[in-house]
Amino acid sequence: MKPSIQTTPQQSTGRDLPDNNPIINVKGVTKVYGTGSAAMAALRGVDFFIRQGEFVAVMGPSGSGKSTCMNILGCLDIPSSGQYLFQGADVGRLSRDQRALLRRNFLGFVFQGFNLLNRTSALENVELPLIYRGTPIAERKEQAKEALRSVGLSGWESHTPGELSGGQQQRVAIARAIVTHPRVLLADEPTGNLDSARSREIMELLTVFNREMGITIIMVTHESDMAAYAGRQIHFLDGVIANGDEPERRQP
Repeated sequence: MKPSIQTTPQQSTGRDLPDNNPIINVKGVTKVYGTGSAAMAALRGVDFFIRQGEFVAVMGPSGSGKSTCMNILGCLDIPSSGQYLFQGADVGRLSRDQRALLRRNFLGFVFQGFNLLNRTSALENVELPLIYRGTPIAERKEQAKEALRSVGLSGWESHTPGELSGGQQQRVAIARAIVTHPRVLLADEPTGNLDSARSREIMELLTVFNREMGITIIMVTHESDMAAYAGRQIHFLDGVIANGDEPERRQP
C-alpha cells in the first residue's frame, strides 16, 4: 500500500484520521549495520505507535538506538526487518523517490545545529521547502513571511543567520519546518545549543504548534525538563524501548 504522497498537508492536516488509526505505527523494527562478525544491531525489535496530534519525547543515552529510530521515522533510512507504517503505508516498501516525496509533503525537521544557509536571509531560508514543492514565488514569499510571523520574527526577514542570536536562528529553523504545514515534526535536540531561557521559549513555540495546528511532534532530547513539555515519553536503551508511557498497551 502506497501513501497518498500527492496529497499535501494544506489539503488534509490529518486531524480527520480515526482515533484508532495511528499516524505512525512501528512493529518489530530492527536495524542491523554490517554483516557477519561485524554486524551491529542498533534496533532489536521495537514496537510503538503515535497518534495524530501527540507530542512525544524520545529519550535515552548515546548508542541506545533513538537516533537510528528517528532516521527511520524521518524516511532517511529503512528497517532491516519489521514494519514502519505511516498512515497505514509500509515505508520500507517505498522507493527512494517515494520516500523523498513523503518527507517533502508530510514531514518537517528541526535540528540542534539549526542547519540554516549562512549567506541566505531568514525569509529565503524559510522559502526553501516551498521551492522544492514548486510553489509560485509570490505565494511562497507570503507563506514564508507568515511562518516567520508565527515564530515572532516579523521584521527580521532580511537578516542572515550571522545577524541573529541562537534562539532567533532556531525560530527561523522552526518556521522553515512548519511553513509546509507538515503532519509530523521531527525535532532532534532542538534546544541543545541554547541557554535555559531560550530553550523554554522554543519549547513553548513547539507546544503552541502542537496544540493549535495539530502537528504531531516527535522530539529527541537528553533533557528531562524539556521532555516534560511532551505529553508522553519513550525511553530507549540498548536498541529496545526500556519503558514508554503508551496511551494504551495494546498495539492497534
